[in-house]
Amino acid sequence: MRRPTLPTLIALAFLAGCEQSLLAQVADPDPARFDEDFAEFAHWDEKNSYPKNAVLFTGSSSIVRWNTAESFPNIPVINRGFGGSQASDVPSRVAEGVTKYDPAVVVYYEGDNDSQAGKGAEQIFEDVREFTEAVLATDPSTWVVLLSVKPSPRRWQWWSVMQDTNELMRRYAESMPTVEYVDVGTAMLGSDGQPMPHLYVADRLHMTPAGYEIWNRIVGPVLADLTHIH
Repeated sequence: MRRPTLPTLIALAFLAGCEQSLLAQVADPDPARFDEDFAEFAHWDEKNSYPKNAVLFTGSSSIVRWNTAESFPNIPVINRGFGGSQASDVPSRVAEGVTKYDPAVVVYYEGDNDSQAGKGAEQIFEDVREFTEAVLATDPSTWVVLLSVKPSPRRWQWWSVMQDTNELMRRYAESMPTVEYVDVGTAMLGSDGQPMPHLYVADRLHMTPAGYEIWNRIVGPVLADLTHIH
């Protein structure tokens, strides 16, 4: 039997690597499952005015549960979080959930649910980048603040994936003039390197007021600087 040549072996190894990469991709859930949430946002907008040049918060339940208006009383804010979402859900909602409000700053949080769903850091990050660039394509002067994926006791087994995602976001932000990466997770770890239990409610995933106090302390000065710049 004729042995395969070196170029053939290299090609086979490359194809095997591609196959592994494809196998590593996890199917995205259907973003239509949030149609009702966005219908409610639209209904609210029909009956109420919203601030101009606001700071708009979008993302999963960590955004939904964040009392952003109370946390940042001196900044006009709009909260359009939708609980249970993944990073893949947000790009499809850019027009109705973000850019229609013409915000000065967009604060984004995803990654928790993606990691649990089995997605790798690269797949999560590509969705983060797609969202960010969709926002900037509408208005390049908009600031996009990417919050790090937070640690939690319930999802601690995926912390390494979350850290890799955070590093990809950090590097990306460094390359973009109007993108900021903000680490909200490190301060949630104790001296033992584990998530501090008092920062989480009974489900060991969502945050207590003490957890949000940490976020407020870290994110507040960033927003003050960016809204002043804008």
